[in-house]
Amino acid sequence: MLNRLFNYFLTILIAFSAAVAIYISSPEEVLSTSEQVEADSPKLDLSSIERGRYIALASDCAACHTAPETNLPYAGGYPIDTPFGKIFSTNITSDTETGIGTWSKNDFIRALKFGKSKSGKNLYPAMPYTSYANMTDEDMNDLWIFIKNLAPIKYDPPPTELPFPFNMRSTLKIWNLLFFNIKDMSPDKKMSESWNRGDYLVNSLGHCSACHTQKNIFGADTSAYLQGGNLGTWYAPDITSNRFRGIGNWSSEQIVEYLKSGSNHASVASGPMAEVVTASTQFLSDQDLISIAEYLKKLPARDDEEKVVVPPDNPQYRNGLAIYGVNCSSCHRATGKGFPRVAAALANNPNVNSIHPGSLVMTLLKGSRGTSTQTKPSSGVMPSFADKLSDAEIADVLTYIRNAWGNASEPVSSNEVERIRRKILDN
Repeated sequence: MLNRLFNYFLTILIAFSAAVAIYISSPEEVLSTSEQVEADSPKLDLSSIERGRYIALASDCAACHTAPETNLPYAGGYPIDTPFGKIFSTNITSDTETGIGTWSKNDFIRALKFGKSKSGKNLYPAMPYTSYANMTDEDMNDLWIFIKNLAPIKYDPPPTELPFPFNMRSTLKIWNLLFFNIKDMSPDKKMSESWNRGDYLVNSLGHCSACHTQKNIFGADTSAYLQGGNLGTWYAPDITSNRFRGIGNWSSEQIVEYLKSGSNHASVASGPMAEVVTASTQFLSDQDLISIAEYLKKLPARDDEEKVVVPPDNPQYRNGLAIYGVNCSSCHRATGKGFPRVAAALANNPNVNSIHPGSLVMTLLKGSRGTSTQTKPSSGVMPSFADKLSDAEIADVLTYIRNAWGNASEPVSSNEVERIRRKILDN
């Protein structure tokens, strides 16, 4: 009942905002002098194309603009689940009918810097223009040359069809006025050159906050910067210096190893993060990965941490211990330490201690295959337990895991497992 009332209120609020937006002009879109120069058919500058390719990798363009079913690079169709409905990425190859082959350089830059398509309609912020707006002119130019020289692929992705009122793109004028703030990316002279590079990679090209920062009811970042965020059924964990829920206990070398290979001493990338490692971070230079690690290591942790401990005499804990012994201990060991770089350690793992258990539930229901990267071509495989364990059993074993070996996190309910299982079946 409360959810229906909330959704009704939100619908009325957004509809009202749409009406107001009709009378509000968009912020003036002013391009710099260098950006005003048209480059509809950029010259085949191999050095710029190669630099642009690297920018595309650092920006993780291929992951979001490549549908798993088609595997057509940059041709779009990747489904992005949002609280407002499913959004499909667009074709950004140079095809003139289904891609952006008719776009000019200015059209491209307006999309990245202002969230506007060639026709002038507002883009949904699922395309992280709020981060790309901070990209340097040189990087935008090189990225444009790389994208413009992509081979054309004729593929028309499924259209994004959000329900009313979220399909009213005019409401995004209000959204941009309220939440679209371009960050000052000028170097912080108090910090090292490497830290500043990490700041740029994390907050502009890598757009890490898109996943790792919790959103408000309008889908905009909250103040809980990089402290974890919901991704539909998955949960992107805290990546600040928090030693309990974040990566504060990881060394810089361990952060670099994770981003380079997809695993380290404690964790194995899965779900959306596995896609990021596979399509993006494994290809970054060692120095750029070191810069990212330096930046993340210096992020302040939240100071209002509350630990919820489920005691060993709790029925869920006791039942979960038995289930773990039969199904999990052979790979993750009775100590929860796992086998480094193959089976994730569950003890003192930030994913395990996350506020929301969504990623853990997804891993048990769908199984997981570690990433295959240049530095680690083979990886471990975890089977699905969807047919073997009931919702209650999955909830119990996760409650045990989240409170054993020094972990301390909220119990998992069977209702939450049922919700995620149903979501998987619906998709």
